[in-house]
Amino acid sequence: MTVRQLSVFVENKKGRLADVAETLASARVSIRALSLADDPDYGIVRLVVDQPDNALAVLRANGHTVKESEVIAVGAQDRPGSLARVLRALADADIDVDYMYATLVPGKPDVYVILRTHDNPSAMEALAAAGVPILRAQDVYEA
Repeated sequence: MTVRQLSVFVENKKGRLADVAETLASARVSIRALSLADDPDYGIVRLVVDQPDNALAVLRANGHTVKESEVIAVGAQDRPGSLARVLRALADADIDVDYMYATLVPGKPDVYVILRTHDNPSAMEALAAAGVPILRAQDVYEA
């Protein structure tokens, strides 16, 4: 079970991130998790949203360069050691994490950890074997 992530490439100029957020807001798309990485010239906004198809279409229609990829979403308790458990399961299976980010779940004592590896199927197998809850896409979209 993977989750669809959108990566939006934006120039590193004032207002570009606001443009992305406003475009999604105008289409009534809610952001569930977000990460921003930048360098002097551009940024990559990684998003998990409640309506991936709608978001992809509206972003592209408004001139944004968007790439879609599959990521893993796992649930962790908001307490010390929860992230360590996730990462240990992957390390013990010799799986590198390309990147990750997290978001709190409104009204729950949980954190959703979004991560990307080069081998998502093996990563999900290792996580499941370690008892780490892997979330269904719908669970994340409807959070």
